[in-house]
Amino acid sequence: MCAKRLYMPDPSAAVTDDLLMAQIPRGSRVVDLGCGDGRLLQRVRDDNDCNVLGVEVDIEQMVAAISRGIPVVRSDLDQGLQAIPDGAFDFAVLSQTLQQVHRPLALFDEIFRIARSALVVVPNFGHWRVRLQVALSGRAPVTDSLPYEWFETPNVHFLTMLDFRDLARRGNFRVVRELPVIGDRAVDRAWAANLRAHSALFVLERAERSKT
Repeated sequence: MCAKRLYMPDPSAAVTDDLLMAQIPRGSRVVDLGCGDGRLLQRVRDDNDCNVLGVEVDIEQMVAAISRGIPVVRSDLDQGLQAIPDGAFDFAVLSQTLQQVHRPLALFDEIFRIARSALVVVPNFGHWRVRLQVALSGRAPVTDSLPYEWFETPNVHFLTMLDFRDLARRGNFRVVRELPVIGDRAVDRAWAANLRAHSALFVLERAERSKT
């Protein structure tokens, strides 16, 4: 059974959307995994003339996406993407969703079965505000990018930018580009990015998994 998923608010949603749009060439085939109400896919379709598909588990969000004319498949990402054939897409988008998936590496196996590249946006638990709250209060932090109390958070994993880089070394993909979001803009090659960025966009491509 598909479980209702809570949504991670993105404090820089407009910045994130612009970042994602800039990575997607005109006419691409794009699947958004955890597409929500289809806001991004509508823009990708209309502005970049892309062929799009949403994957979503929440019925209300699905209805909202369909009302925008976005085709949507209902699926729990933890159960795989069996309904989507191999190589069906150029890009898979996973925005503010990875931290809610129980088995990220298994999901990336599926992502790179169906898509050539992936665009992944994650909140950064290494941000200085998060560190400061933990140091001063000794409690689980609550910030704009991590807004839930520990007992009601939809997140099952808390990761930093450094953790994501390590995940790439363990997985079947490599990081082609990393764009930390600091304040209301993305800063390429930012100094102390893991300390300053509240979230980050990673551009990924398939790579052979190490045999060791």
